[in-house]
Amino acid sequence: MTATTTGKRDAAKAAAPGRAERGTWALAWSLGLSRGGLELKQFFRMREQVVFTFAFPIVFLFLFASIFGDEMEGTGTTAAQHYVASMIAAGIMSTSFQSLGISIAVERDEKQLRRLRGTPMPPAAYFLGKVWLVLVTCLLETAVLLAFGTTLYDVELPGDLTGWLTFGWIFLLGLTGCSLLGIAISSVPRSAKSATSVVVLPFLVLQFVSGVYILVDALPDWMLTVGSVFPLKWMVQGLRGVFLPDAAAVLEPAGSWEFGRIALVLGAWCVGGLLLCLLTFRWKNRDDA
Repeated sequence: MTATTTGKRDAAKAAAPGRAERGTWALAWSLGLSRGGLELKQFFRMREQVVFTFAFPIVFLFLFASIFGDEMEGTGTTAAQHYVASMIAAGIMSTSFQSLGISIAVERDEKQLRRLRGTPMPPAAYFLGKVWLVLVTCLLETAVLLAFGTTLYDVELPGDLTGWLTFGWIFLLGLTGCSLLGIAISSVPRSAKSATSVVVLPFLVLQFVSGVYILVDALPDWMLTVGSVFPLKWMVQGLRGVFLPDAAAVLEPAGSWEFGRIALVLGAWCVGGLLLCLLTFRWKNRDDA
């Protein structure tokens, strides 16, 4: 009887670390959901930020559709059909990379991160909250853009399940990679005042060298080489493959959409972005004691 009781106690002790770890992740997940709800409330209370976030891709789609007219030479599609892919990709990076890079730097400068780190809240819950904020706002932004494009410019949506599945994995991999890069770059600015300049400049440059605003066949080779290092170029290319006909692939540098390569590059940026976050993220400014 005693041996049986002792065995049960030993088994319970052996299982305790596993249960504790599961409990910690469950707590982090629960708090992350709550934190995400708080982040969303704060976001939608700032009306100017909400308007700018959702208007950014719509305004540019309107401008390009108006400038280039009904059909773009060599693509066999309208300008709106071509640029809706570009604006979705740019919107993903704006909502994730740019927004996180600036907002986290501001929160660090205002000592919010330092106070949060001193609470019992698991660090993972903070980042999960940011993930929920980015995911929800990016989905809404994309839905609004597609509604605008289909209503005013007759943009054609993917006509089969394969197209939507391709759209889905490009969206998720691109969003994940850009979010991790946004968290990583948030440690570069020394203060909240410099955060906007530090984050916006590389994002602006990437939009030009990644084929967001200019057709890829019009870009110099060295620009394409630089753009191909970063995830935005591959998101734009993949989304063009979703929204444009197969015949338009001849305009791509490789003459095809390269979906396999896109998945590998975006997946690599997810892994690389995570490593950058682990190596560089700070809860307080460099000058803080």
